[in-house]
Amino acid sequence: MDTGLEVLQRDDARPVGWAVSTSPVPYPEAVAAMEARAAAIADGTAGELIWLLEHPPLYTAGVSARPEDLLTPGSIPVFQTGRGGQFTYHGPGQRVAYVMLDLNQRGRDVRRFVRGLEAWIIESLDAFNVEAGPREGRVGVWVERRDGGIVHEDKIAAIGVKIRRWVSFHGISLNVEPDLGHFDGIVPCGIREHGVTSLVDLGRPVTMDEADTALRAGFEGVFGPVIPADPPL
Repeated sequence: MDTGLEVLQRDDARPVGWAVSTSPVPYPEAVAAMEARAAAIADGTAGELIWLLEHPPLYTAGVSARPEDLLTPGSIPVFQTGRGGQFTYHGPGQRVAYVMLDLNQRGRDVRRFVRGLEAWIIESLDAFNVEAGPREGRVGVWVERRDGGIVHEDKIAAIGVKIRRWVSFHGISLNVEPDLGHFDGIVPCGIREHGVTSLVDLGRPVTMDEADTALRAGFEGVFGPVIPADPPL
């Protein structure tokens, strides 16, 4: 796959901050911190940042979310959000990575940027011998599962980004070991014909630390080097 590495790595090879929050972060506070950091990046007063975290159980509704795709109103808190996409679930056992990158320094090509995010996830999953990929017309990263002679395609990672002043925010979420039952309360990303899975559900007993190690290596392969950084919250 052409991942577009030649435009996604900075010409100056300046490393990206890599921050990990060790306790669940409430969604509104995370969004406020992320938006403030993205604005500072655009102003040239802060460096790029990848922020890894977990949220308490919640649904987020992207700009294209349809009310009928919320199947169990009131069961879990719902937050409206400015990212692209429809409904998704966040919660413990899912690694959320907020991606605050300066696309002025990486080529102003949104489609190529999203393909880079896909490539990052795919390369990270390869560390656990999970073959995954994008699907035409469906956002996110998908795996095939066989049940007898029937092939099912399930989503293992979601992508939802927003770009302001050519700085990205929001990002990706990788299902490591979340409660997959919570996805039953929505139509994930508006897609009814396919399911949702996780690394543990696929028979890979991966810890969050192991997932983070793979994500870091995968990120560096696509976007360039990272350095440890403090979370913005």
